Amino acid sequence: MPPYSWRNVAEQRFRDVMARLPAGVVVVSARLGDEFRGLTVSSLVSISLEPPMILVGLEHVSATRSAILETKAFNVSLLTRAQEFIADRFAGRAPSIDPKWSTLPHRLGANGIPLVNGCAAWLECRLSQVHPAGDHDICVGEIEGAAVGTGDPLILWDRAFWSLH
Repeated sequence: MPPYSWRNVAEQRFRDVMARLPAGVVVVSARLGDEFRGLTVSSLVSISLEPPMILVGLEHVSATRSAILETKAFNVSLLTRAQEFIADRFAGRAPSIDPKWSTLPHRLGANGIPLVNGCAAWLECRLSQVHPAGDHDICVGEIEGAAVGTGDPLILWDRAFWSLH
């Protein structure tokens, strides 16, 4: 058997394998000046309780990532099953959101960054670490605020949206 190399794993095979892992769907948001940025993400992971911290993987080419790196802050809105269209909009598969988010019900967190209304839960984060990881950065956020909403979470599995029920 040849030595291990990531080049031995075809990109599509890797995508197919990872599609079999269920993941929650969130919108990661940032603010740059008076404009808002947002991105659908399924790589949210809780990594510490003391202090409370999460990580998200953000593509290098993302405008949201750039705003987070500049301002050192971001928010996370955990979407519900009823918010599938919002996930599609922030993933670029539906009409995009304008920089003021005027067509999307939201409120500003204590950090001045938007949170999507009607979510299952919300987190307000201060960027504490950034680690390069291939074509993404692993962004670690220390939690500064958290709230629980209602509704079944939106789950991504096998390239389709699902709920728990």
